[in-house]
Amino acid sequence: MWRRFLPFFHGYARNCVFPEGIARKYLVSRAIVPYYYTQLVGDPKNLPTLLAAPTFNDMAVIDANPYIPGGGGSQYWVNQNNFFRVIKNFIIDVRQVPPERPQGTGIHWQVSQATSLRNIIFYMSDAPNTAHQGIWMENGRYVKVEVQITVRGLIDAIPYSGGYMGDLVFNGGKFGMWVGNQQFTVRNITVNNAQTGIFAVWNWGWTFQGLTIRNCQIGIEMQTGGLTAETQSRGWQQTAGAEAIIDAYIVNTPTFLQTTQSSTNSLAGSIVLNNVRLENVPVAVRAANGPILLTGGTRTIESWGQGNVFKGDNPRGQFTQRNLPAARKASSLLDSAGRIVSRPQPQYESFLVSDFVSVKDHGAKGDGVTDDTQALKTIFTQYAGCKIIFFDAGHYIVTDTIFIPAGTRMVGEAWTVLAGRGAKFQNQRDPQVVFQVGKPGDVGVVEISDIIFSTVGPAAGAVIVEWNVKEPSGFKAGAGMWDSHIRTGGVAGSQLTGTECPKSGAGGYDNCFAAFLHLHITKQASAYLEISVYSGRGILSESQGPVWLIGTGSEHHVIYQYRLLGAKDHYMGLIQTESPYYQPTPPAPAPFSLNESSKYFDPALYNESAPSAWALSIQTSTDIFIFGAGLYSFFQTYFDCASTRACQSQSANIDRASSVYLFSLSSVGTTKQLSIEGQGIVDQGDNINGFASTVTYWGF
Repeated sequence: MWRRFLPFFHGYARNCVFPEGIARKYLVSRAIVPYYYTQLVGDPKNLPTLLAAPTFNDMAVIDANPYIPGGGGSQYWVNQNNFFRVIKNFIIDVRQVPPERPQGTGIHWQVSQATSLRNIIFYMSDAPNTAHQGIWMENGRYVKVEVQITVRGLIDAIPYSGGYMGDLVFNGGKFGMWVGNQQFTVRNITVNNAQTGIFAVWNWGWTFQGLTIRNCQIGIEMQTGGLTAETQSRGWQQTAGAEAIIDAYIVNTPTFLQTTQSSTNSLAGSIVLNNVRLENVPVAVRAANGPILLTGGTRTIESWGQGNVFKGDNPRGQFTQRNLPAARKASSLLDSAGRIVSRPQPQYESFLVSDFVSVKDHGAKGDGVTDDTQALKTIFTQYAGCKIIFFDAGHYIVTDTIFIPAGTRMVGEAWTVLAGRGAKFQNQRDPQVVFQVGKPGDVGVVEISDIIFSTVGPAAGAVIVEWNVKEPSGFKAGAGMWDSHIRTGGVAGSQLTGTECPKSGAGGYDNCFAAFLHLHITKQASAYLEISVYSGRGILSESQGPVWLIGTGSEHHVIYQYRLLGAKDHYMGLIQTESPYYQPTPPAPAPFSLNESSKYFDPALYNESAPSAWALSIQTSTDIFIFGAGLYSFFQTYFDCASTRACQSQSANIDRASSVYLFSLSSVGTTKQLSIEGQGIVDQGDNINGFASTVTYWGF
């Protein structure tokens, strides 16, 4: 039996490592519960097996949010706050649990942001009466929560959304995945011999990239039909709002995708299929007990959708259940098979211990107090390109720009924190980079994993990460970040908490600037990013590509969350944003000012007396492929307004000089979902799809 409870308090991080052992099997008779800031990690070379005992009677072998016995449905954590969990490198086998018992569940994964599942194989019963399932994720629904701090930048407190999972294999079971959450990005998933591969009970929008389904009765089933907040989000009436599926391979499965109710001439569950290859699949899309919407066979579906389609500046969309425009994907974004490039997180399993170097063994303290600037500069100078640099758990403070050279491989320990502090980063009129990844024009491998980049105290002029390096020729996605976050404010040690910056605004502006800009991807750079960004500005990309933003989020920034300026060859899926909860008091750009320099050129705000931040701003950019977007605005001056669908008037702006293909856009709380050159075009009221409003496709 393995049962482990870890210390639980904010900021106390732990890697819980399961060694391979003699037989590499752990008999599990009670659920394993990962606490906050916990990573459960198996050996990537020899995956350990978590074997459910025949008498196993808990909800799942790993339970990320247990229900409290006798608690009336209450759980350990509010699901929207259930952050910072990782499970990777395991086999989970529930086949000894009698097949009719739903306790044969691998993972109960009721979580929010900064969470991931990676490199896990599930084994379940394939008996006709099986009730087993690999992943069970039952909710994550919207509730009213009041944020308690005001930081002029990020409010890293209570988002309402999910995270990322990838490199998973499900064998057998009633369901491979039974899932419901606001939004998730799912990459490289295989389901074999399940009755239903994936059952989507509810969401606002999910993106599946690289999906393989073999020998299932139904590949994906969507619970559909909810057109109001009440019918889409509550109890047994929950429904799935949007599914976007790209680069799929479906084999020997009678029905690929089935909805529980028909959508007849109106939106009731959006579907996008792009580059879906069928082999012996008679029905591609149908409604249960209803019409076949798309025939199958052995063929490739280039681009097909169900939902509301818009073109250019025409405010009137058309409901469709047919082929969508064939969007151009830049060849730089694709692998040799014509699929969007996909790369798992490096784990360095083939390297020796001697290939690693610990920063604490070379003078860095990581105690949250000591200035580690010189120690880290020396370490990068000496070891970048020849050792894997290991950042032991801790908070490393720097007061000057840290240069991270091309050739660097660096990995943290349960989200090691690297934070800029001090006088250099104070002037928003003269922004300074805290962590510079390569110099402009540099080419080489860069791999960054399990790191949090941040600031301590006010830092109005801090550009937290500047990304300059470009991947080597022949090594797509050779420069990237995985399971890393850029986070400012709201956490212990940041000096930007409710004590210094209360939501009343009594902390003033000067002491509560979190950062000028979180991430700048410069013109000559390329980047593969599986990260979350939670300042004045979120992500600015001028890169000429290729750039892959896989399961990224950018939240609570004053002026914009995502901005593409003169950019090219970007794949973005799924992206997620939230506007600052305190806006429009003050309105954007306050307390920052718009920057009109050529380096950080800010977009114009939409024309009204008290605008909020842009969720997405695209200007003079080409071949931008967005496959799933959740753009949310929940509050006005901390008061819940999402149910009115009018928290701000505009959120996504694209100019006519750009070529953009936008699939599966779901927004909350914004009157005009899409604007062209500052003029609102697409009205959310025409696209109500449960709590969110969904545009299935838009393009010029």
